[in-house]
Amino acid sequence: MQGRVLIIAGSDSGGGAGIQADIKAVSAMGAYAATAVTAITVQNTHGVTGVHDVPADLVRQQIISVLSDIGADTVKIGMIGRREVGKAILEGLADYPEIPVVLDPVLVATSGDRLGEPALVQQLRDQFMRRATVVTPNLPELEALVPDGSADPLSKARALLGAGAGAVLVKGGHGEGEVLTDYLVSDDQTVKFDNPRLETVHTHGTGCTLASALAAGLAQGMALSDATARAIQYVHEAIKAAPDFGAGHGPLNHLVGWREDR
Repeated sequence: MQGRVLIIAGSDSGGGAGIQADIKAVSAMGAYAATAVTAITVQNTHGVTGVHDVPADLVRQQIISVLSDIGADTVKIGMIGRREVGKAILEGLADYPEIPVVLDPVLVATSGDRLGEPALVQQLRDQFMRRATVVTPNLPELEALVPDGSADPLSKARALLGAGAGAVLVKGGHGEGEVLTDYLVSDDQTVKFDNPRLETVHTHGTGCTLASALAAGLAQGMALSDATARAIQYVHEAIKAAPDFGAGHGPLNHLVGWREDR
């Protein structure tokens, strides 16, 4: 099964993250990518120097246009940016409650530049969690979503389950130590994924890439834990094969392991 993924996210002019990385990752997994663009960003490996927001109603129209014709087996949501756009996204998806949603709560770029207004955090927590089949926060995003003073990421993940998320993939890239540990947490189980930490600055777009590869797996009918394992391994290999472009946080090699028969 090829699988169809509707990607709702911002554009990255540098091609390492955002819609560009999403399309590459979904395509590398052998699935079909459609898009609804939420914002146009001006960025390269050094950071973000400009953001032009797409009007909220135009975001909603893009979603409805794709879903009413091409359809989708999974929706991946990345950069939302503004509450108004978040409202439009939820409205666009309202008639399709059966489609799984992978939510990557993009709040800050790899460079440290903010990609979402502060009020967006509450909207993510109060409204988007109930729509998410799986949410994929890194550790800073998890702290922003659950600022409860706890140092335990699994406790915070369970708080997001309590807010309505179907599952939480806690990404450990911002942690310390030689082993990078990710956790997939659901009401039924907690699955741990360990990989050796790679010492590199070429990590721009890892969160976008992981969430989109995961969405592709779900669109292809894979179980959540299997789709997660494949996505994590794909990102690990893409980082190892990074092309060394740019003088800052460089992009991954999204076509690592690509095959003609995939």
